[in-house]
Amino acid sequence: MTTTVDKARRLGRIGAVLMTPIAPADEWRRAARRVEDAGYGALWVNELIGGREVFAQLGVMLAATERIVLGSSVANLWARHPAAMQGAASVLADAYPGRLALGVGVSMPMMVEQSGQKWTSPLARTREYLDGMDAAAGTAPAPEVPFPRLLAALGPKMQELARERADGALPAAMPAEHTRRTRERLGEGKLVAVMQSAILETDAAAARGIARGTGLLSMPGSPYVRALRDLGYGDADVEGGGTDEVVDACFAWGDGEAVARRVRAHLDAGADHVAVSVLAPDLASAADGYERLAPVLRDL
Repeated sequence: MTTTVDKARRLGRIGAVLMTPIAPADEWRRAARRVEDAGYGALWVNELIGGREVFAQLGVMLAATERIVLGSSVANLWARHPAAMQGAASVLADAYPGRLALGVGVSMPMMVEQSGQKWTSPLARTREYLDGMDAAAGTAPAPEVPFPRLLAALGPKMQELARERADGALPAAMPAEHTRRTRERLGEGKLVAVMQSAILETDAAAARGIARGTGLLSMPGSPYVRALRDLGYGDADVEGGGTDEVVDACFAWGDGEAVARRVRAHLDAGADHVAVSVLAPDLASAADGYERLAPVLRDL
């Protein structure tokens, strides 16, 4: 029987994130191999609705690497039928035993509506979607090594659902205090895998400008804004892309040691795994940033 501890060990403590869009498939392959060679335990890729499809991306990168776990952060549930989600994950998990992690997320109203679909309650939609995945799981043999199913859960209710219906939660872009609360809600039997954005820039104004340029706190209907309010931040703190305090809490910026301190804070707060998402417009490839960070993150 595969336990949560087994699944956490496969991920390792430190991972990396490659964000869409990225250069053609050859760059995906090269970047994945470089991240693997740098010693990271897992490599995560994201998905919009349309464009690069996450399971196709994962398949390309699994084939190009040898040991690293590949994960979706997240596979957008509005992009496919739940049976297709379950089936795609099962095929890859069967083909690459122990090397797949499935993160499932509900996206944001703006993106869903732009795709021609009608936004509904994210909690109800996710619960119904998980029902569909579970029903589909019985139609074909399960992979020999089960893949962990994680929910992109920021708020208390979605985290409760993650505790009940998944192997854990996959929160992103939140301060370490959010990780501590996530661990308390999920308990010790569940995985907490955290996505931490990192900006390799030592100039404060430049780093904060890059952070605000992501639109994380300014896009309409941002779930990150709601999550920050749950942590006690007020409207004035999150308006206009966030105050310096909020930006500094959500984004790790500076040199490698500064990024390592933030990763350590999440681990100390109860995270099993922290995946770093490097934001560095001057880098030719995101893999450059992961290679630069590897020496200071490896000790964690």
